[in-house]
Amino acid sequence: MTQSYQNYIAGEWVAGGSEIENRNPSDVSDIIGLYAQASADQLDQALDQARVAQAEWEATGIEKKYNVLMAIGTEMMARAEELGTLLSREEGKPIAEGKGEVYRAGQFFTYYAAETLRQMGDTADSVRDGIEIDVRREALGVVGIISPWNFPTATASWKIAPALCYGNAVVWKPANATPASAVALTEIIAKQDVPKGLFSLVMGTGSEIGQRLVESPKVDGISFTGSVPVGKGIARAAIENLTKVQMEMGSKNALAVMDDADIDLAVAMSAGGAFGGSGQKCTASSRLIVHANVHDEFVEKLLKATQAMKVGHGQHAGTQIGPVVSQQQLDENLKYVELGKSEGAELACGGQRLDMPTTGFYMSPGVFINTKNDMRINREEMFAPLAAVIKVGSYDEALTTLNDTNFGLTAGIMTNSLARATHFRRNAKAGCVMVNLATAGTDYHVPFGGRGDSSYGPREQGSYAAEFYTVVKTAYISSGTPV
Repeated sequence: MTQSYQNYIAGEWVAGGSEIENRNPSDVSDIIGLYAQASADQLDQALDQARVAQAEWEATGIEKKYNVLMAIGTEMMARAEELGTLLSREEGKPIAEGKGEVYRAGQFFTYYAAETLRQMGDTADSVRDGIEIDVRREALGVVGIISPWNFPTATASWKIAPALCYGNAVVWKPANATPASAVALTEIIAKQDVPKGLFSLVMGTGSEIGQRLVESPKVDGISFTGSVPVGKGIARAAIENLTKVQMEMGSKNALAVMDDADIDLAVAMSAGGAFGGSGQKCTASSRLIVHANVHDEFVEKLLKATQAMKVGHGQHAGTQIGPVVSQQQLDENLKYVELGKSEGAELACGGQRLDMPTTGFYMSPGVFINTKNDMRINREEMFAPLAAVIKVGSYDEALTTLNDTNFGLTAGIMTNSLARATHFRRNAKAGCVMVNLATAGTDYHVPFGGRGDSSYGPREQGSYAAEFYTVVKTAYISSGTPV
């Protein structure tokens, strides 16, 4: 019998009004479990209890907070193989990527455990005699977290960990495509000695539970990662209650390959950045802007590297690219393949649905050549194992092309010129800039986010997370007249 899994609401595991199936995208005959869908009343209950629990948690000493967050992170890292395998099973990415994601998620918790002990304020003298000023940060309150399916454990963790670190309560709505990872993380958090209702898991659809969460006046902040249209809808809903928002949305990242680059390294960074995670990364290199002097050599080597990548079952040894997450995603990807060809781009390799020993959502990585930056395949986020090569005649044209987008999350350059690298670093219109690295891959202790349609609100990760999860209080203290 298929096992059922519940929501965690106000400190209790509870059934929902309905359940959904969770199937393995590498083998759709493999049912991982049935997962409860929260009701509107259950969400309201979670929010009401969160308010009570948050006040208690904010008043809790920093060493207790440190111990709780450290325990969560330590257990996640210790169980990275087990939980990473589960993640691979439900999302489709290779097991190595799943293990790495869970381990990194644990590091977010241990990092923010340490941050609980590093919350320092500022003091100043007033312009008025006999008055001192104390400036410090306090918790935002109740935070609603809406996380995506492509990094179901890591993205949720880099939101949950700082929220708890800075004294907030959390109501978490994960993506319905990856509920098993959400339940696994919640089980670890539920073990901790924290106030009842400080953390709740409310699984459900975005149109119902997600929408009610962002519209609720009981929420002080919303941290969201997902698409641009959904993000704009959240912003419109949140403004009605003046709810603080932090959003990471779409991208159309570019990697510029210059004529002085190490071509073999550029190919490796391009292929890994474009096709890792089946292209289902917000930091994926979907535009490859290549100098004309090395274009032909680069394309020849890229095609060879792309065709050599092994597509397979996410849990099988040797797999480099797993399936995409769902039939819907696969259908959208194949539509972009046809769109690119209709626009005049040449599909030089891949971009096809694959039949494998197990029935799943498999697709070969594809490379378009002879593309222009105004094509839709170079304007819209595809979230697919597809990359488009754009030929340019100079560094200046490469930079202009790279910046010609509505997005601005990550951007990279492959060059051996310090002057070009420095100029690029200062002039690429992106939140994260990479030099001789893939556009995908960031650290947890420094800020992450973009500009344009990619991001809205304060940055995530590192000490910069405090800008969203806290509010600043300035206190004036009169010392009186000395006797």
